[in-house]
Amino acid sequence: MDGYNIIFSWEELAALARDNLDMARSRLINLMCNYQGFKRCNLILVFDAYKVKSDREIEKYGDITVVYTKHAETADNYIERAAHKLARSNRVRVATSDGTEQVIILGQGAFRVSAREFKFEVDEVMENIRKILEEM
Repeated sequence: MDGYNIIFSWEELAALARDNLDMARSRLINLMCNYQGFKRCNLILVFDAYKVKSDREIEKYGDITVVYTKHAETADNYIERAAHKLARSNRVRVATSDGTEQVIILGQGAFRVSAREFKFEVDEVMENIRKILEEM
């Protein structure tokens, strides 16, 4: 999933990012850890480092993988390569509202979900988690 595309597409996270981008990233990572745990899927969250000088960093948070792209590499570039590679033997869905990216990943054999559609899924998962916790 394209981390910054999601952050700036979801009202709550976009508002948080205006004040503190690190906090918005952390909130999204936490949401994705819960989502992944409930859905039991492999989840890769990709953040651009396109305009910063850094080497690619890959970190694990629970069972999700968070990728910070290397200098001169966009999240889109990383997602396109990963989708091409992973879609050969896996069912791959990419969450982004970038129209061009959606067309490219569909051509790679992956499925796409818009940021808005994905927000509905995440909200539903969070509601299911809340209900489970209330029943305990």
